Amino acid sequence: MPIPKPKNWYAIYTRAKAEKKVYEQLNCSGYEAYLPLITTVRQWSDRKKKIKTPLISSYVFIKIEEAKLNHVLSVYGAVRILKYLGKNAIVKDQEIEDLRLLLNNEINIHLAEKCNLLNGDEVEVIKGPLTGLKAHFIKEKNKHKVFIKIKALNSYFGAEIPMSFVKKLNKS
Repeated sequence: MPIPKPKNWYAIYTRAKAEKKVYEQLNCSGYEAYLPLITTVRQWSDRKKKIKTPLISSYVFIKIEEAKLNHVLSVYGAVRILKYLGKNAIVKDQEIEDLRLLLNNEINIHLAEKCNLLNGDEVEVIKGPLTGLKAHFIKEKNKHKVFIKIKALNSYFGAEIPMSFVKKLNKS
């Protein structure tokens, strides 16, 4: 029996505004895909409407064996695989899980308590709906935020949470 090859998350760059179609086609083809969506309010001349839009424009994530990556480029709207230093950029499982955790719990809690964290300190959320999230602490304009970084995309996403919900991680 052949040994299954490891699957990793990769970022597929899509045509403009084609993220949802690429995601749907990948799912219908049996691939494990992820499209982080956020709810935004759009204003038309006669009404406002809540719609789901991609958090990261022109990107869809897929978990697949690297050898099969080129097959997904046949999906209409898929343009290329994100590269880093000439190789297909791997997105860590933890980064995808952190994104899911952040988006499944749309929170925006304001607080003004003192903390002993410095900008850039690594933290882990120990209470609340984001428990388990590993992130970086940032303080800006009296707001305490935690940010996760998707290294392959060089992007940050964040949320405001109470400082009592986080603990500083010791660097090993």
